Amino acid sequence: MAKNEVFEHADRLQVACSDPAVPVSGDPVLYGQRPGVCEVSEGSDGLSSVKFSGAFTLPVKGVDGGGNSAVAEGDILYYVAADTPKLSKKNTGVRFGYAMGTVGSGATANITVILGY
Repeated sequence: MAKNEVFEHADRLQVACSDPAVPVSGDPVLYGQRPGVCEVSEGSDGLSSVKFSGAFTLPVKGVDGGGNSAVAEGDILYYVAADTPKLSKKNTGVRFGYAMGTVGSGATANITVILGY
């Protein structure tokens, strides 16, 4: 092990999320440009326990930068802070992960999302 190693595995950390402002357990979140899912809601110290790897059931909207667009399995998903839900195919956001399910054009559905890229 290197003398300067801080974490052997950095896939679960206590961090101050950049979005949303006050995450709760189960929320998709951003830590800067790094996508994750809040495991433990933000505490009084301003930190949340965030998982940065794995697959989670999350709400996804069937839209892209041009309007309504169905989500297919394997599509790249992005996190757009101003949208509800946060995840869609709008590539103006932060790359979040991959769809493991489908969402109809203009619809919102909970599907499995693989984190990362």
